[in-house]
Amino acid sequence: MKALILVGGFGTRLRPLTLSVPKPLVEFANKPMILHQIEALKAVGVTEVVLAINYQPELMLNFLKEFEKKLEIKITCSQETEPLGTAGPLALAGDKLIDGSGEPFFVLNSDVICEYPLKEMIEFHQSHGGEASIMVTKVDEPSKYGVVVMEETTGKVEKFVEKPKIFVGNKINAGIYLLNPSVLDRIELRPTSIEKEVFPKIAAEQKLYAMVLPGFWMDIGQPKDYITGLRLYLESLRKKSSGKLARGPHIGGNVLVDETAAIGDGCLIGPDVAIGAGCVIESGVRLSRCSVMRGVRIKKHAYISSSILGWHSTVGRWARVENMTILGEDVHVGDEVYTNGGVVLPHKEIKSNILKPEIVM
Repeated sequence: MKALILVGGFGTRLRPLTLSVPKPLVEFANKPMILHQIEALKAVGVTEVVLAINYQPELMLNFLKEFEKKLEIKITCSQETEPLGTAGPLALAGDKLIDGSGEPFFVLNSDVICEYPLKEMIEFHQSHGGEASIMVTKVDEPSKYGVVVMEETTGKVEKFVEKPKIFVGNKINAGIYLLNPSVLDRIELRPTSIEKEVFPKIAAEQKLYAMVLPGFWMDIGQPKDYITGLRLYLESLRKKSSGKLARGPHIGGNVLVDETAAIGDGCLIGPDVAIGAGCVIESGVRLSRCSVMRGVRIKKHAYISSSILGWHSTVGRWARVENMTILGEDVHVGDEVYTNGGVVLPHKEIKSNILKPEIVM
C-alpha cells in the first residue's frame, strides 16, 4: 500500500523555525512532525511514502534516509516546479502511486496531528464500496471552515459548504484521505484544489464517504495551534501509553522529556511541556505549555510559558519568556530579560526586554 503526504511550501507561518529546516522536519513532541505520520502509515502496512514537495527536497530526503532504514519503508519525493494546490500533486505523483494492484492509497496533509486511526479508515473504506473516503473532525466553530454535510448513518457526503453563515453541521475536513486509483483520472496536472474541485464532483456522484475522526485533531502549522496540539497530543499519550511521560516531584501535568536531557533541582515543569534531546534545565526553572527543542540550555530560575524555544538556544538566569515567544535556532536571551511574544530570527542575541509582540530581525 502507498501514501502521499502533501508537504508543500515554505512553512512561513512557523517561521523562524522553518528558516532552519523545512516545516515537516520541525520537531513536535520530540520528533519531526512528518515522522508521526510515517510511523502511523507504516503500522497499517504502507510500504512506500511519496512526499509532494516544492521546497528543499534534498534536505528532506537526506534527513529521512536514516528513518527509511529504521522503519523499513521506502520514502521518495515528487517535486513541483510550481505550486499545484492540494490536488495537482496527486496528478504529478500518479505514476508513483499506481502499482497495478488496484489498492487504494492514503493522502495526508503534513500539518495534521491526531491519533491516526488508519486501520479503522481502511475497514470503513472497504465497507462502503465508494471511490473515496475522507476523515472529518468535529469543531466548535464551524463558520471558520469548510463544512462537510453528510448522512450520519452511512457517512455518505452530500455536499461541502464553505464558511457557512448559518449552521449546516459541525464536521470539517481533517486532511486525511483514502482514495481509489480511479480518483487520479479526475485530476488534471495543473494548480487545483482537491477540497473545492475534486471531492464535490465525487460527492455529486454519491461515491464520497466521510468517517468521523475519534480523539483529538489539530493543524499545527502555526505557533498557537502547535502549542494547543502539544497539549492534546500529551493528553492522548497519557491515556494510551502514559509510561512515555515523565514522572517525579518536579513534574506537574503531562510532560515529555528526552532521556538525554538534564534537569536541575527545584524545577517545576508542566503542564504540557516537551523537552528535547541534550537539553540542560538548570535549578529553579519554571516551564509550562512550551516546547524546548534539542540542545537548549535554560539557566537558573528562568520562567518560560506558552513559547517555543528553537534548537541550541539559551535563556539567561531569571529571564521571563512568555506569550507565544518563538526563538529561532541559536538565539540567546540574556539574564533577567523579559520577552512578551517576541519572534526572534536565528543566531540573535537578546539583551533588552521585548515588551510587546514583535519580530526581531
